[in-house]
Amino acid sequence: MPEVLGWGRYEPSRSEAEANDQSYRAGLPPATLDEHYPVGLFAEESLGFPGSPGISGHRPDGTGWSPRFRRIEERVEADCASFVLEDRLAGLELVTTIAVTTGAVITVDAVLTNIGDTPYNLNTLAATLPVPASAAEVLTLSGRWCMEFQMDRRPFIGSTIVENRRGRTSHENAPVVFVGTDGFRESEGHVWGAQLAWSGNYRVTADRMGDGRCYLQLGELLLPGEVQLAPGEAYDMPQVITTCSDNGLTVASGRFLSHLRQSVRPKDLGPRPVNLNTWEAVYFDHDLDRLLRLADAAADVGAERFVLDDGWFGGRRDDSRGLGDWFVSPDAWPTGLNPLIERVTGHGMVFGIWFEPEMVNPDSDLYRLHPDWTLTTDGYEPVLGRGQLVLDFGRSEVRQNMFEQIDKILSNHDIGYVKWDMNRVVVQGSGAEGRAGVRRHVLGLYQLLDDLRAAHPHVEWESCASGGGRIDSGILARTDRVWTSDSNDAADRQLIQRGASLILPPEMMGCHIGPPTSHTTGRTHSLGFRAATALFGHLGIEWNVLTMTDDDRKALREVIDLYKTHRELLHNGVPVRLDHPDNSIVAHGVVDADLTEGLFSVASTATRSSSALTPLVIPWLSNEREYLVEPLFIGGEHPGKDHYPPQWILGGSVMTGGFLGGHGLSMPVFWPERALLVRVTEA
Repeated sequence: MPEVLGWGRYEPSRSEAEANDQSYRAGLPPATLDEHYPVGLFAEESLGFPGSPGISGHRPDGTGWSPRFRRIEERVEADCASFVLEDRLAGLELVTTIAVTTGAVITVDAVLTNIGDTPYNLNTLAATLPVPASAAEVLTLSGRWCMEFQMDRRPFIGSTIVENRRGRTSHENAPVVFVGTDGFRESEGHVWGAQLAWSGNYRVTADRMGDGRCYLQLGELLLPGEVQLAPGEAYDMPQVITTCSDNGLTVASGRFLSHLRQSVRPKDLGPRPVNLNTWEAVYFDHDLDRLLRLADAAADVGAERFVLDDGWFGGRRDDSRGLGDWFVSPDAWPTGLNPLIERVTGHGMVFGIWFEPEMVNPDSDLYRLHPDWTLTTDGYEPVLGRGQLVLDFGRSEVRQNMFEQIDKILSNHDIGYVKWDMNRVVVQGSGAEGRAGVRRHVLGLYQLLDDLRAAHPHVEWESCASGGGRIDSGILARTDRVWTSDSNDAADRQLIQRGASLILPPEMMGCHIGPPTSHTTGRTHSLGFRAATALFGHLGIEWNVLTMTDDDRKALREVIDLYKTHRELLHNGVPVRLDHPDNSIVAHGVVDADLTEGLFSVASTATRSSSALTPLVIPWLSNEREYLVEPLFIGGEHPGKDHYPPQWILGGSVMTGGFLGGHGLSMPVFWPERALLVRVTEA
């Protein structure tokens, strides 16, 4: 079994002694095995590994439960190593590939094949990656609906286990883990990170064992009996993506983002258009005249894409019925969608539309025809969520039906964007054979998205799952944007987007300006704060522009113009996060690759503990160059101009990058729940 001896700092010219794996072994303590157990790439219990095995399973007679592989073939190239391993006694073949990609990212792939004569019940296949014992802290992302991607940090003691059993990626736990040296920061310390490219169930572990050795382990969480390999059948494990940094968390996460941009989603989509989504403006009230006026108002403030949300199809007049019947409702739309589409496209905007293809309401034509198409278990009363059941995309006939319904809508209308929602978790989800069906459903989802994208290459696709319930590298390979959270509360969004930025580049992160009072928290925020928060993503509007005051409409136009002016930098630059000693301050920004300009946000999310702010250190610029530093006021607000502000607030100041990265930028005093934008350009 291949064993990772180290990753991170590496010198290619090693002596023969350093290349010997025994050089990496500590002395043997008493009362242990006579040899060090290896922490193999797929750790083997059969050699004494005491943690969670990298592979586990069994045959019907109970054999094959603790395999021990022998390497029979290997191929090592400059940026890739492949190994073929066998255990003839267990009847298993394992082929694994480790590749170094652009931007210091390492990927691990594996295929396990049953070469025996009887079925093999697979329980686990998970990659195991040792990390140095100097890793002292663990960082994971957890949360809930409307508060996703919260950065949880704890000492690296014992085991940290992140499990997801929701059937989709989930609001609660993201499939990513970082570990780092004691006190690692955004720009300081050694950091190692790993994530799993999978949109279903998973298990992510960071473990410090009794002998002090540490490892990360990632793999799909298979439900009981979910994968039974017949003789000759194979299991293709979701890809593990890893990276590391000697210069803090921002560099490590930035390598994940570069990998996503360059290897996973290399297609150039052009400038990210300003979305206007109709949900919070009209909900289910699809009145054509009102929507035509909304389209006019959207174009007037500068929107470039108009997305019609839930309520346009079948018998869908509320959230209790109609899902599964994807035809234009003759009741809500007696003249069809084209009058609205023509008004939207006549303004030069792209028309988008909402689907929730994985769901079905019991009160629907589809369910009445095919009640057996759901991901439920025969003999049990199904558990409803939002009055919905989940369709089983593991069945080809279900995928075919959904393809035909969606394809017909897209083929018969001028639609350039699909918001794909998924609003409930999977509970007791059995497939057609009665076996747990989550894995096959996720693979079916991937297949359907791939087929639809091939049939409609001009359409862009958004992954939405009640907000951030399905965001991972598996779905990001097939979608162009995600809805980061159902919360548009700017104070919460500052924290949500900071955590999401560990795995999401700004151009894929849907960030909308909601109404003054958030419909998920009841909290009221100024336009300037809401706009500054939404600016650092793929900007949209989730606010009824028909009810705005003239002053708000004018200010919103200015915000959208500012976004259009800077979106080349925002969406093609290098995202960075900034440390600040005050926990109420959330600071981040984007710099261009040549370090000639940058745009930064400093947000105050709560009342501060001190009367004045300490300087904001910006270590991501060239130390030798001089920069003009000036504020950008947004939404008609001028935070920091009162109360004896620093000079740069009043008219701009020239400073060196070394000063900004050393002493830092002196901060003004401004109110809680406000944000200050700082523009830096080479002088």
